[in-house]
Amino acid sequence: MSGNMNLTLKVWRQKNDKTRGKFVTYQANGISQDMSFLEMLDVVNEDLVRKGEDPIHFDHDCREGICGMCSLHINGRPHGPKQGTTTCQLHMRSFHDGQTIVIEPWRASAFPVIKDLAVDRTAFDRIQQAGGYVNVNTGGVPDANTIPIPKVVADEAFESATCIGCGACVAACKNASAMLFVSAKISQYALMPQGQTERYSRAQAMVAQMDAEGFGSCTNTGACEAECPVGIKLTNIARMNREYLNAKIFKEEEAH
Repeated sequence: MSGNMNLTLKVWRQKNDKTRGKFVTYQANGISQDMSFLEMLDVVNEDLVRKGEDPIHFDHDCREGICGMCSLHINGRPHGPKQGTTTCQLHMRSFHDGQTIVIEPWRASAFPVIKDLAVDRTAFDRIQQAGGYVNVNTGGVPDANTIPIPKVVADEAFESATCIGCGACVAACKNASAMLFVSAKISQYALMPQGQTERYSRAQAMVAQMDAEGFGSCTNTGACEAECPVGIKLTNIARMNREYLNAKIFKEEEAH
């Protein structure tokens, strides 16, 4: 890949969540437009290692826009300037030669900084563990057509299930609300007959855990939907509110 861009990076560096962080300026020279954003950071880190300096720490895994690990705030937007694109799928052709790029971690008290651009998102795991599952008897796999499900319902449940749990919705929200993430996880079960057993306890438990983790309330501004890389819809939040209200009215259960 032939390099044809020289960039200035302002990168947030922070040792851990107990120390103060600051922006540090780096030069990224000879960057190809065909590189992904993370490949560009790899090049910068290789240069830092050669100089004997500490490389920039950031989350990544599959680099295919599937796992939800990449989590960078780029020039004021979660995942960068392209809508419907994760950081790992963002290519340098979205920037221009001589540009200054500001790179920050997700900003939320529920996502404490591990180091530099890497944050602890295990709060999402705990919310999922609180109720994001179904109890089924083990045994043979039932035939796929045993329980007829209308296609429109199956499609809507599938769309909710595409949430990759990256946390962009939290980073985009001025209240650091996790309601889009939680509502997507609740919706994928609430829409399907297999999810009806724990329907009421699920809504109560997951919302209670969300609040316990310190996430804020929904602002109703829609920033979460606008920045979600997989297009999770705000209608999921409306469904979650209905599920929670129904649970409180019709079947109050202790949420563990």
